[in-house]
Amino acid sequence: MNRRIRQLAAGLLVAYAVLFVQLNLLQAGPQRDALRDDSRNDRQLVRDFDGPRGPIVTADGVVVAETVLTPQGPNRRQRRYPLGDLFAHLTGHYTLTYGATQLERTQHEVLVGRFPGHTGTVRLTVRADLQQVARDALGDREGSVVVLDVGTGAVQALWSWPSYDPNLVVVPDTAQAGRVLEFLDAFDSKPLLANSYQERYMPGSAFKVITTALGLEAGLIGLGSRWPTETAWTPPQSTRPIGNYRGSACGGDLVEVFRRSCNIPFAQLAVELGPQAMVEGTQRWGFEQRIPIDLMRPAASTFAPRIDYAANLPLLALGGFGQGDVQMTPLHMALVSAAVANGGVMMTPYVIDGTRPEPWLRVMAPGTAATLGELMVAVVRSGTASCCLQLNGGVQAAAKTGTAQLNAAGQPERSHAWITAFAPAEAPRYAIAVVLKGTTAEISAGTGGTLAGPVARQVLNAALRVTG
Repeated sequence: MNRRIRQLAAGLLVAYAVLFVQLNLLQAGPQRDALRDDSRNDRQLVRDFDGPRGPIVTADGVVVAETVLTPQGPNRRQRRYPLGDLFAHLTGHYTLTYGATQLERTQHEVLVGRFPGHTGTVRLTVRADLQQVARDALGDREGSVVVLDVGTGAVQALWSWPSYDPNLVVVPDTAQAGRVLEFLDAFDSKPLLANSYQERYMPGSAFKVITTALGLEAGLIGLGSRWPTETAWTPPQSTRPIGNYRGSACGGDLVEVFRRSCNIPFAQLAVELGPQAMVEGTQRWGFEQRIPIDLMRPAASTFAPRIDYAANLPLLALGGFGQGDVQMTPLHMALVSAAVANGGVMMTPYVIDGTRPEPWLRVMAPGTAATLGELMVAVVRSGTASCCLQLNGGVQAAAKTGTAQLNAAGQPERSHAWITAFAPAEAPRYAIAVVLKGTTAEISAGTGGTLAGPVARQVLNAALRVTG
């Protein structure tokens, strides 16, 4: 009998120890943050909902989220978003029944005044006036605009259309709010997602910035490199040729093929670099990693490393000019230009003012970045962006356009229109990425230069104007 009692006691002690360890992991260990950020966990919201909650304020002093007293409903206070959908993808929404999203969730402790050294106000790096310009420039076309401070990584504008009005979700009538969320969630365009950094798209020729950087760093190409003028090239392991945009004849030195955005030289360069160098090289640029921005659930750009490119060199060739399985977020595309402008250093992006700027990745040597800057200037002066990125006051911009073809051969044309750029070229301050999704015939029939370029011009002019 005593032996059985001792065994039982030992078993209970082991169970207690396991329970003790598990409770500590949940309350203070690595699982704590995951549980706190889980959208299904509303314990903190229930506890704090009717208490004071600070505002969220833009860099130019505009309140974009605040708490107001409500005369009706089960709660005394209700969140209000004065600018409607303009900052929805940053602020998110704060409700008792459906939880909180975005900054309303990640900055909860600050907003309720429990974070040491903070007053309850969250201040953004994003400017309301620049956000409005980005919205106006994009209009009602599906897409995104991202503007970054080159030297710090501070986000100056982060806009995606479609968006949503969080005021419709925070109403006291929870059934009505539920119907709104269900309605928004049914759209293929995903208005509840911040498509600027939570969604990824085929980048097309804007990706050639990265392929060029990898070729320069490997010593395979230089400004003196030349390619023959041709309309088609058949990669190894294939009988299907790769062509330039709309079958044009294209070739010349590196400046020429970059400014005209020939496809064949970059397909050939990707094959020459080889599968390992391309996959590992893109990883040095942050592919396959979630960008460490202070917002919820960023998506990771991908070069599809699970593909056996050694057995599929035609797909590797397509990846060299941003086709095939390559996917990028608009935020990551803006970081690409920012890294070129910043001597090869990609800064960690952030939206909370007061964040200490930190490098994220060193993606290339300063000399490589300088060469890429020259190539991107040529794109604006006499290349695919010469039509539409001439800035006010003679300010020189540097850019790379992209037209990502989504349709298979013989199908109706459908493509995304991209541009990534920075300005001023000689003393960079702002980097930008613009993508217009190929959801209409008008966008699919255009190019990155003709469609995304004017949006970038309007936003960059405004950024340079409002900051002097």
